[in-house]
Amino acid sequence: MAEPRIRNALKFRLLDIIFLLFVSDLVFAKIHYSIHEEMESGAFVGNVAEDLGLNIRRLSARKFRLVPADKRQCLEVNLETGILFVNERIDREQLCEQIPACVLSFKIIVEEPLEMYRGELEIVDINDNSPSFPESVILLQMGELIAPGSRFPLESALDPDMGTNAVSVYNISPNVHFGLKVETAEDGTKIVELLLENPLDRERQSSFQLMLTATDGGNPPRSGTARILITVLDSNDNAPAFDSKTYKVSLIENSPRGTLVVSIHATDPDEGSNGEVTYSFSNRVSPKVQELFSLDPRTGDIRVQGIIDYEEGDNYSLDVQAVDNGSPAIAGHSKVLVKLIDVNDNAPGILLTSIASMVPEDAAPGTVTALIDVIDRDSGKNGKVHCEIPKTVPFKLQSSSSGHYKLITSDMLDRETTPLHNIIILARDCGSPPLSTNKTIQITLSDMNDNAPRFARPMDTVYVMENNAPGASIFAVTAFDPDQDQNSYVFYSFIDNPIQDFPLSNYLNLNSMNGTFYALRSFDYERVKNFQIQVQTRDAGVPPLSSSATLNVIILDQNDNAPVIVSPSAQSGSAAVEVVPQSAGQRYLVTKIIATDADSGQNARLLYQVLKATDPSLFIVGLHSGEIRTARGILEHDSTTQSLVILVKDNGQPSLSSTATIHFSILGNVTEILSESGNFVTNPEYVPDINLYLIVILASTSFIFLVTIILLIGIKCKQERHTPEASNSPNCCYGLDDSNSPFNPRPTLKESLNYTESGEIVHIPETHHYSVCLSPESAKSDFLFLKPYTTPMTQGQC
Repeated sequence: MAEPRIRNALKFRLLDIIFLLFVSDLVFAKIHYSIHEEMESGAFVGNVAEDLGLNIRRLSARKFRLVPADKRQCLEVNLETGILFVNERIDREQLCEQIPACVLSFKIIVEEPLEMYRGELEIVDINDNSPSFPESVILLQMGELIAPGSRFPLESALDPDMGTNAVSVYNISPNVHFGLKVETAEDGTKIVELLLENPLDRERQSSFQLMLTATDGGNPPRSGTARILITVLDSNDNAPAFDSKTYKVSLIENSPRGTLVVSIHATDPDEGSNGEVTYSFSNRVSPKVQELFSLDPRTGDIRVQGIIDYEEGDNYSLDVQAVDNGSPAIAGHSKVLVKLIDVNDNAPGILLTSIASMVPEDAAPGTVTALIDVIDRDSGKNGKVHCEIPKTVPFKLQSSSSGHYKLITSDMLDRETTPLHNIIILARDCGSPPLSTNKTIQITLSDMNDNAPRFARPMDTVYVMENNAPGASIFAVTAFDPDQDQNSYVFYSFIDNPIQDFPLSNYLNLNSMNGTFYALRSFDYERVKNFQIQVQTRDAGVPPLSSSATLNVIILDQNDNAPVIVSPSAQSGSAAVEVVPQSAGQRYLVTKIIATDADSGQNARLLYQVLKATDPSLFIVGLHSGEIRTARGILEHDSTTQSLVILVKDNGQPSLSSTATIHFSILGNVTEILSESGNFVTNPEYVPDINLYLIVILASTSFIFLVTIILLIGIKCKQERHTPEASNSPNCCYGLDDSNSPFNPRPTLKESLNYTESGEIVHIPETHHYSVCLSPESAKSDFLFLKPYTTPMTQGQC
């Protein structure tokens, strides 16, 4: 008896296989049932025979039977009555895990005649699981300097139930510092973050203990709790921050071990060890997920290390953290969402029946370039294939019949833009998930002369350093012609525009073959700072095509000019002479060095310093201003003649410099008449020209002051007017000569000015003076009238 049964079973199995392979068109109907999970064995599902309209009396005769889609024997059918019932208790969470729609597929097969019906049993979730946290205690550390508004990711509660029975609400115990921020991710999971609402103060409260509650949406609802223990750290600067709050990646299932999923990256603005970060999974990542993925703590690379199965889960949420090496360590958090791409049994196949080897670029739209056949060994919906190509190519697919396509041009072609089109043909079936395959075909375009040569930029700027070597290459231009062969050969020329009334060809020469410009002479930045060149290029086509470009040539400055000292100036190479009153105090402005430099920028930035001095402690010079001031008050024992050698240098590389020698003569606090007749020296041929200029200027000024004083003092000052001579120094006292008064005899010469370089000695006669004090400002004058006296005037206070 057993042997015939085995033969019959093999016969039926063979018939099933033949049926599945060749008679899929015999499927007439599809039935759908729905039951709640956790139903006991024997629970009624439905009457298959009645729903399919089968004769219940002939079920056994027609070999009515149930064929499950997989090895799970969750359902059974009564072969006599056609009633479908639960064979064993069904746990939706164990059967489908986190798949939203939990459906069991089965087939009903009857013979004589042979028929097959597809059926689906949807397992409806019930709220039979309470939310639970991976850890009952969540430990957090926070620096007391963390600003309000900072977020700290918390462990999400896990609930195997789906839909409304999943976790829907999170609550935290009341407190004044912390709140909750709950967001819903794209995969439907709740992202819970602890929100700092008010600043922390470790000295007032160094720790917090909060209760986190997760409640699902079932009826009645279920909940789970976890304690949050927060330790407030005394000080903290910055936490590592990820480049993205959420990383979203796609991963093909069955990817080999070592496949790079994504590289996460976090930066910490701190320095040293506080800025070095280490990557790791947070404690919210389940051990099962950590078996599938690995995270390199140094590089942040997440790689596959287990078997990725789409049927076990189509997406994974990985909570990652970056912890710095500070003390205490601070962590930044992010989330990696990995979506799996399913791999199915049979992918569509693409066959190229015919393809054109070359297509002219002027082909009209609608030209057929290839014939394509698409096949899929699957049947029904899984065997229905859609074929497409990218919309960015000037081609389109035209369906001629089922599974047959023509590849035709859809727009004008341009070989210069794209000489070779790599067209990716994508074939995708209508299965769930869809399966696809692609094939790349190459379409080569033939050329025609339809492009003029062109420069990369119609206007450009080039820089040339001055003092360039004549005959050297200084810059080059390049034009590109996208055509081929002879049509792409280019030649260069330029329009001979004048540069400062000289032809451009006097300065530059152009190699017409490669576009290189050669300098015929050196450029001088101080004479020519910039000019323009109109460059033309033409190809070797027939007729030739051309274009032009404008070049702005800017000459760059070199430090090739030494500073020129403008003031004080020396005549005939002799040193400049300055007069300083003996009453001059500290920081008294004696004179100012004025210099110019023909260069520009840093090359013209001048610095002043004392190179040599008779008395280094007496005078100082401003580094940037060039002002020469007294470093201290003038003492009686100081020499009445001083000299300075001032170095003026620019800031170029290398630096250039000039020097100026200045002699200083220190006079008493009064102005004396050099001689009654206006002859101030015994040997006038040795007086420097600058002294003569000073004498004339001061004489004119003094004359104006004398007229004013005479008008003020009236009859008292009816004396012969003589022009007094004074030293060229601000804030000094000038004397009014009273030498012609009949009450005063002519004094003898007691003082002289000695200029050591020229050897000239100027004798100043002793006279009677009125003290006239002039302030440093030229617009202000103060007068002090004193009684005449015959002795030399001592140092006065103005």
